[in-house]
Amino acid sequence: MSRRRFSRRPPRWWPKDEPWPPVDSEHMRAWREMRTHFFWRVGGLLAFFFAFVAILMALSIWLAASFLGVLGAPRAEGGIVAPLVIILAGLFLLARALQRVASPIGDLMQAAGRVEEGDYAARVEERGPREVRALARAFNAMAARLQASDEQRRNLLADVTHELRTPLTVIQGNLEGLLDGVYPRDDAHLAPILEETRVLSRLIDDLRTMALAASGALKLQKEPTDLATLTSETVASFRAQADAAGIELSAEVGADIPALELDAARIRQVLENLIANALRYTPRGGRIRVQCAMVNGQPKSVQVCVSDTGAGIPADELPHLFERFHKSRDARGTGLGLAIAKNLVTAHGGEISAQSEPGKGTTIRFSLPAERKAD
Repeated sequence: MSRRRFSRRPPRWWPKDEPWPPVDSEHMRAWREMRTHFFWRVGGLLAFFFAFVAILMALSIWLAASFLGVLGAPRAEGGIVAPLVIILAGLFLLARALQRVASPIGDLMQAAGRVEEGDYAARVEERGPREVRALARAFNAMAARLQASDEQRRNLLADVTHELRTPLTVIQGNLEGLLDGVYPRDDAHLAPILEETRVLSRLIDDLRTMALAASGALKLQKEPTDLATLTSETVASFRAQADAAGIELSAEVGADIPALELDAARIRQVLENLIANALRYTPRGGRIRVQCAMVNGQPKSVQVCVSDTGAGIPADELPHLFERFHKSRDARGTGLGLAIAKNLVTAHGGEISAQSEPGKGTTIRFSLPAERKAD
């Protein structure tokens, strides 16, 4: 198939942050072929329309001439019936063909207007030619994703509002008690205020990271980093919390891990999110194991696994685990941690995945490239 030629400048409707010309993916090629078939179908319909109009005009002239006797033939009124039947049948077939194409497109236009007004529940019936049915199917899928995204966004705003209100209420109550003399101004009453400010700081950092990743403005400060040491230190920072919860927390770090070009603060944030999630959903008496090992594949990479013996994740939730704004039914908190972890790992050129079975725990692993890419 010949390479499609694009104009030097993108059309006005093309998104500013998308590259031009577009990437020639298999999905785009299929849509382009379908569009070509549709144009040929419309072109054939227009050709039939003009041919039918020409025949109609010729028949009309012949009938008028025959009826008036201009052509020298006798006036035969009975001969008018057959041409009229042909004309009416042609008009009927043409009207049906036009309706078969125009009616579904009209439904799409009406549904698009409803989506523009914010009604993401708008759907269209899949009918008409094959290409129009495919367009209706794609529109319905788009509207469904918009509806799900809008619902998740609303839930996120509600969760964030709740998460902000809780520490602010604690801070306000303790400060009022200190100012009114109800509480003594000692470390025991000042420490909870400091802890709640740290909760607010983490939440604001998560929201900022998510916003930067979504806008493509997330910048990494990479430098040679000992990932083995970073993993061990991060696990050690959660040891007291795990002991207080009655959970066994262990780390297994390989000895052959080379120094990697990483943003150490961002990778620490990924580890902290994964370990904090594991602690949140692992019951007392459970185990959490953090492994960091070399993977001698092509190319070479370092893989970090965080496994727990918690409640696990339902199968229908697993494919959406790292999606932005997604939050499972029994999840606590804002649900931003895993989405942020995916964005940070992807920004480093790595991959992240999850395996889980209800009642048997969850394993989340991410890999980072161990070989520097050539410039």
